[in-house]
Amino acid sequence: MKKHIVISTSVDLVRIAPERVVYVASDGNYSTIVQSDGETRVLTFQLGQIEKIMSEQLGSERNTFIRIGKSLIINRSYIYYINVQKQKLILSDNATFSHSVSASKEALKQLKELLEEDIK
Repeated sequence: MKKHIVISTSVDLVRIAPERVVYVASDGNYSTIVQSDGETRVLTFQLGQIEKIMSEQLGSERNTFIRIGKSLIINRSYIYYINVQKQKLILSDNATFSHSVSASKEALKQLKELLEEDIK
């Protein structure tokens, strides 16, 4: 059976296929899930809590997601462009969407190095 990320609160439940998640951005006690179809969902969870839920529910697929700095979890499948100096990261499927997000130079440098290791 195909895995889903299921996040449940006292009032609602979100069930989403991992490949539809482009990134999750944190803003204090809230996190926003941005999907490949443009939908966004704000949840009353800190990023660490969402990271833990994803890790527990996705098993071997959890490596699809990478935490960058304090405020972002990204889907590595959608990494299109990294510019460390400009602190810019573009997540795109090269067809229907493109999201530009910013992260610290150090976080982007680590991400770039990680991806470079993957191709060796």
